[in-house]
Amino acid sequence: MASLGVEFGASRLLAPYFGTSLYVWGVLIGLILIYLSAGYVIGGRLADRHPRAEVLYQLTAWAGLWIGLIPLVSYPILLASQQGFKELSVGLVAGTLLAVVLLFAAPIVLLGCVSPFAIRLLLKDVETGGNTAGRVYALSTAGSILGTFLPVFWFIPTFGTRPTLEGFGLALVLVSVVGLWPRRRLYAAFAIAVILAWVLLPAGIKPPEAGRLLYEKESAYHYIQVVQVGTKTELILNEGQAVHSIYDSENLLTRGPWDYMVIADAFKPAQTSEPQPKSVAILGLAGGTAARQYTAAYGEQLQITGVEIDPDIIDVAHRFFHLDEPNVHAVASDARYWLNTQAGRYDVIIMDAYRQPYIPFHLTTREFFSEVRSHLSPGGVAVVNAGRTATDYRLVDAIASTMAAVYPSVFLVDVPEFANTLVYGSTEPVTIDDVKHNLGLVSEPLVRTVATSAMAEGSLRVSPYHGQVYTDDLAPVERLIDQIIFSYATAR
Repeated sequence: MASLGVEFGASRLLAPYFGTSLYVWGVLIGLILIYLSAGYVIGGRLADRHPRAEVLYQLTAWAGLWIGLIPLVSYPILLASQQGFKELSVGLVAGTLLAVVLLFAAPIVLLGCVSPFAIRLLLKDVETGGNTAGRVYALSTAGSILGTFLPVFWFIPTFGTRPTLEGFGLALVLVSVVGLWPRRRLYAAFAIAVILAWVLLPAGIKPPEAGRLLYEKESAYHYIQVVQVGTKTELILNEGQAVHSIYDSENLLTRGPWDYMVIADAFKPAQTSEPQPKSVAILGLAGGTAARQYTAAYGEQLQITGVEIDPDIIDVAHRFFHLDEPNVHAVASDARYWLNTQAGRYDVIIMDAYRQPYIPFHLTTREFFSEVRSHLSPGGVAVVNAGRTATDYRLVDAIASTMAAVYPSVFLVDVPEFANTLVYGSTEPVTIDDVKHNLGLVSEPLVRTVATSAMAEGSLRVSPYHGQVYTDDLAPVERLIDQIIFSYATAR
């Protein structure tokens, strides 16, 4: 139970600093399996030399103590990783990741010793050896099930990652002390040490890279920060390398990707009147920046459905980002599941569900964009917010190429002050002149400002990309993003 609890705790301990990408999980699981394998070998040999229950309890006591100290010891190392991201130091980031994962080596090796040691202590007759081993592994698997469900569905969402690790460490120490009592009372001090480490933990999970921290929480899906930077309130998620929403008390426009979402209805064949969408779906509502701008531009008669996988983020949107427009209906659901289970049609569907720098692969595929198209009204437009660097458009290329396999016309607009490009896919054949004509019809001040910026600073253009098409079977988006990040960092 402790070993699985530690594995989940380790992943969440790393998430605010290194994210939750496939590669972080791969490194973590792979090394933990190595540690367990070493523990199995060591435990078997140790049990043959010292087949006493006292030795087994000493192993688990030391493992529990180490687990209880990890949250406290890892904190300064994780802060160093934050500095590595800020300085774009690949060596510092990789070094701190390895250092934190190595902290888990000792307790996991010790826990790996338990099963072979228990089998050796319980084995009384070779003829019943299979039954003995089977019972131990059955009990071990039952413990693993508890170690999976308890942290995921109760401890981490309720108490947080660091208290969860402390709790598992303390439980392991207490069981060990009971087994060692009264001959080795000294080990009771281990429980006191874990409790002191718990008390001495820093109050915050992670300091913000800029501004003043207003709120932070570990939800079931994300590490959430709300930060005040001047007049702006910003939503930061996970490792904090991107801003996911902005609320500016002095200016509705943000100069970010959300601004350029309000012109989506112009990406249609030439119209005779000003674009006026009647219904919009936002997949990835976050703090509701785009929903607020759409309401300001087109009025409360515009119906907006905002889909957000994390209910805690919806709560943050209401509390800190003033998402109180009566025409905005927030839904807590995975974007693709929501599409598959509802029958509505929309004039515009915005896909801002990409938790940059790492984005869900199942929201980048041809099948997903086809599902989006099936929920668009005739002439409807799909919009994707894609990340990039100043010169590296590989992610934009991948998304635009995939959308081109579904939509007859695909256009691009760069975000001048953010490393983003908006990708627009129309359900009808559209020319660049059609789009410019429709943008020229705009009179509403906010939309007019964005339209002018899109045609000038944003380099409005037809997408030239027709490369690899991502599918549900093959969508190597995380590998692509890692390559982009590595290239950017090493070029600095």
